[in-house]
Amino acid sequence: MKPHVVILGAGFAGLELATRLSEALPDAVRVTLIDRNDVWNFGFDKLEVMLGRATAESVRLPYSAIDKPGVEFRQETVTAIDPAAKRVTTDAGEYEADYLVIAMGADYDFAATPGFAEGGHEYYTLAGAEKLRDALATFEGGKILLSVLAQPFKCPPAPFEGAFLFHEHFTQRGIRDQVDLSIAFPMQRPVPVTGEVSAMFREGLAARGITELPQTKVVSIDPATNTAQTESGDTLDYDLFVGIPVHRAPAPLGGWVSVDQSNLRTEHPGVYAVGDVSTGARNVPKAGIFAEAAATVVAGDIVAEITGGEAPAPYEGWGICYAEFGDGLVSKVEVNFLAGDAPQAQRNDPSEAFAAEKAEFGSSRRARWFGLE
Repeated sequence: MKPHVVILGAGFAGLELATRLSEALPDAVRVTLIDRNDVWNFGFDKLEVMLGRATAESVRLPYSAIDKPGVEFRQETVTAIDPAAKRVTTDAGEYEADYLVIAMGADYDFAATPGFAEGGHEYYTLAGAEKLRDALATFEGGKILLSVLAQPFKCPPAPFEGAFLFHEHFTQRGIRDQVDLSIAFPMQRPVPVTGEVSAMFREGLAARGITELPQTKVVSIDPATNTAQTESGDTLDYDLFVGIPVHRAPAPLGGWVSVDQSNLRTEHPGVYAVGDVSTGARNVPKAGIFAEAAATVVAGDIVAEITGGEAPAPYEGWGICYAEFGDGLVSKVEVNFLAGDAPQAQRNDPSEAFAAEKAEFGSSRRARWFGLE
């Protein structure tokens, strides 16, 4: 009987892992890919929806388009996981796996910040991006407070991308001088992988007149008075509040999953955790590019186990992050979190060339994972 690989979650990690297993062992492995949704989209596409440059429908990628030898997609919700037995229960049935890969991502806890669900905006979901698009279109001036509500959160540059794109939006509308833009975050500096990378984002904020509020954590908002309370007891006024929601591990897991970061194995033989759900001795940000790179290592590890081949090189937490700076400019950060004693990163300032690279990044994966041009 063919070894059965069950993959929970069809994001960057799940899609890349299923693709690699299909390519390497098309006739020798059975892959079941499970996700609660019927479509997927890139996180950066939500920015386009937020700005009204794309519709939610146009950025949805249907899992029904997946057509790979040995891979079957199931739209089901995971309700329980027994890692010791490599058994998964969903709302539609039960699965026994020879290899179990947990790649369920991170969920959002809107209720964790009082007042946020009732009176705040966000762009980490498609529905939130649509709602914020409408709010931005009718905003005629005043204070916008953009706030990172907790760590960890997905995609370290994303809050700052939002700030840059707000600046672009209101500049194009001719009312930028009527909008007071501020960004609050609990870190000491933006995108704190290295001082050089942080400086690029700080320079971008300063050049656009966006107020930076580091080490400022908003813990609640009051939509009735348009005020935000910080952990230190300060009060911040706003006319439009935009938050990066608190992230939490999916409910069936009960918390982030510890792994050996060299190969993404958990304490249970044959069980891996990849992407946003995983944690280890050293920090690797929650971002699709790192999940994809980790999936490459897991695929190699599973193939080696099945075929008796050589194990893959250790996972290094390597990736390329593209960040929108507005006006068609995109920066590029090449980063490696685990190979050395400290994270290493190469700063590449925003340019139109990197915008083209980012577009190619997206189109190549649409074709690879979904067969879509």
